[in-house]
Amino acid sequence: MTSCLLTDQPIATVDADVLVLGVVPDETGAALAAGHRLPRKAATHLTDVLGALEASGRLDDVHTVALVPGVNARKVVLTGLAPKHKREGSTVSPDTIRAGAGAALRAVTSADTVLMALPTGDAARLAAAIEGALLGSYAYTAQKSAKPESSAKPKRGRAQAADPGKVAKILVHAADAGDKDAKDTVTRAETLAAATAYARDLVNCPPNLLYPQSFVDSVTARVGASKAKARIQIVVHDEEQLAGLGCGGIVGVGQGSSRPPRIMELHYKPRGKAAGSLAYIGKGITFDTGGVCLKPPASMLTMKCDMAGAAAVAASVIAAAEMGLPVAVSGYLCLAENMPGGNAQRPGDIVTMRSGTTVEIIDTDAEGRMVLADGLALAGEKKPDALVDVATLTGACMIALGNKVAGLMSNDDDFGARVLASADEAGEPMWPLPLPDDLRAKLESPIADLQHKGDQYGGALTAGLFLREFAKDADGAEIPWAHLDIAGPAYLTDAPFGHVVKGGTGYAVATLVALAAGWAAK
Repeated sequence: MTSCLLTDQPIATVDADVLVLGVVPDETGAALAAGHRLPRKAATHLTDVLGALEASGRLDDVHTVALVPGVNARKVVLTGLAPKHKREGSTVSPDTIRAGAGAALRAVTSADTVLMALPTGDAARLAAAIEGALLGSYAYTAQKSAKPESSAKPKRGRAQAADPGKVAKILVHAADAGDKDAKDTVTRAETLAAATAYARDLVNCPPNLLYPQSFVDSVTARVGASKAKARIQIVVHDEEQLAGLGCGGIVGVGQGSSRPPRIMELHYKPRGKAAGSLAYIGKGITFDTGGVCLKPPASMLTMKCDMAGAAAVAASVIAAAEMGLPVAVSGYLCLAENMPGGNAQRPGDIVTMRSGTTVEIIDTDAEGRMVLADGLALAGEKKPDALVDVATLTGACMIALGNKVAGLMSNDDDFGARVLASADEAGEPMWPLPLPDDLRAKLESPIADLQHKGDQYGGALTAGLFLREFAKDADGAEIPWAHLDIAGPAYLTDAPFGHVVKGGTGYAVATLVALAAGWAAK
């Protein structure tokens, strides 16, 4: 991935290909953000340019100016730092700096060195600028036949890593560039950005290359290359072991595919006594045809992203280990391919879950909750402090919240509030949804303990109610649990914005890391 360094050298004298400056609204249109420290000649020139371009200073308002007098950089990129809508005001926050930095780097087609001079007056804003810049420069080119830095051909049948980025080096201007705390902030921001980029890589990988076993292989290799590999234990359950464990949910989903299911466990334990324990469970449907309840062809175009929850969980556990967080974090990647093969599951089938619960299958395209239920049961047996499942679960959640906001459901108000606070800190939009007890009746089955789906009304909520049944320990006691339905924000098909590029977004990695980082302080 692109390297990132701090510098306190005067920005006008740095020999960079691109200089990034922040812009905010003012009474005449837009102005350079305070603290830029440009020579007067350069500042005057850019102020005139902003007026001529009718710049707004708001997010995603980006302008490139060449040959600015008084600075060594060949180009200057001016990026808006105020909220996109005027009704939200003009406050420059970590969120707007993250998005503004990302938008600026998206505008850079290629560069050896980019110098960012944004108003990063504290650790949160400095981290946001680095995260935004690194993620804005992200590019997935693993399956391109011609790559900028390598002519090596991709190996057949193996998932490929993404190109490290279109920018070689990012310099971030900071007055305290030599300070240890500032350098630690850079390291943590780089770790988080790399984790998010890895989740994006997994989501963007084509489904003929990414399937349950190759997903396991990729994560195993990632852990093996990590500086924290000694702190992460890996356990993989193949199809025979899953059947032996009684995981009928994931076995049933995967039985229509020639590429059998896996549950991969990642267990990070910090040095010394852990300040608590969290378990993350990720939906990992590497491709979802809908099974015998086949999706319409147009609905399958983005179904390689149906493993985005598992990607976020894997990346966040590795990041927690690399940051040395004082909390034990486990990840359960529930990996299967939902295909309509000759042995595929049928509506009307009844399966027995890891918890012993029998479930009647209503719709084979409601497979995600089945793999998650087995993962939740396995995770709950270890009695962690709390459980979080992450899944591209329902179109109903997208209808309710759009494609940029995730839904949150929880069996514990205090824990749900903590997850929401972590999402807010991470800059990932999330909204709480209820678990109405009266909808639970829709999951009653006349021939099994449960049916896994209700009717068309409240589809996201009944999915959450189903999962709540499995958020328990082996004795049946509830564990604080949150369900994140990321069906909307996990994959972007519309125009890029801020630091979010088209394709896999890596959504939820930052939230899960923030939750773990703050857990010791509860």
